[in-house]
Amino acid sequence: MSPIKLAIVGVGKIVRDQHLPAIAANPDFELIATASRHGTVEGIPAFISIEAMLEAVPDIQAVSLCMPPQYRYQAALSALEAGKHVFLEKPPGASLSEVEDLIRLAASKGLSLFASWHSRHAPAVEAARAFLADAKIASVEIIWKEDVRQWHPNQEWIWQAGGLGVFDPGINALSIMTRILPRPAFLTAAELTFPDNRDAPIAASLSFRDRTGMPVTAEFDWRQTGKQSWDIRAETDQGLMVLSDGGARLTVADSIHVCGKDEEYPGLYRRFAEIIAEGTSDADLSPLTHVADAFMLGRRRITEAFHD
Repeated sequence: MSPIKLAIVGVGKIVRDQHLPAIAANPDFELIATASRHGTVEGIPAFISIEAMLEAVPDIQAVSLCMPPQYRYQAALSALEAGKHVFLEKPPGASLSEVEDLIRLAASKGLSLFASWHSRHAPAVEAARAFLADAKIASVEIIWKEDVRQWHPNQEWIWQAGGLGVFDPGINALSIMTRILPRPAFLTAAELTFPDNRDAPIAASLSFRDRTGMPVTAEFDWRQTGKQSWDIRAETDQGLMVLSDGGARLTVADSIHVCGKDEEYPGLYRRFAEIIAEGTSDADLSPLTHVADAFMLGRRRITEAFHD
């Protein structure tokens, strides 16, 4: 079978670090065009807008959208209306209603829409899911703290309304939580901390319960220095389960069960190729729903101004 002719929109850090290597290693895809206001890929035709790209390169079959979420809906709409399959970087959009509309449009056109959650493809996530399915869970604690200056330097869009602030990394934790817990959890309370010069939060404290009353807490913070923390801890009848390093390492009762290498973006592109071949979509919105709930239920606290 011939490779899927792919285009990327929004050539930035995440594309260079993750998307390009994953695409190059996957024989199911051939990168044939890019559209970006600032970035290009050597040897690949480049355009300033997705509309110009789609008009000039009609052979494109699928598009990966990697621009900030505030601009993703219109780009996805252009791609779907042009008959292209669409890969949405996380978060899939700036609002639930936008992405729900894209889901309906893709279905009406028989196209594949992929709301990607890269952290779900971390090597130990499925093992954690299998463990929790057979365990009695007493409580879950999520600690997701990192240094925004290291991971998102001078990215102003992320601090603007719709950029999600600390929920940009925090949604990775929520994507794992919604994958590994045997029952859905529901937000009951939240506190969101906003720098007084920003429109998006720099920290968040979240409380959830599932329908049995099992509690889940989450602490997100973008002011972490030193060692970064991406851990999910579950107290169970079989001992303490710790899913650490963003889902790369699983220990139970201090015994290592899984410790694997980063295969997140290769896993995403394998999944994208699968749903295109199947003629289906994969657009789970539960992580984004939790973020929306946090903004709805969250108490707002103002802290000192933040500058990169």
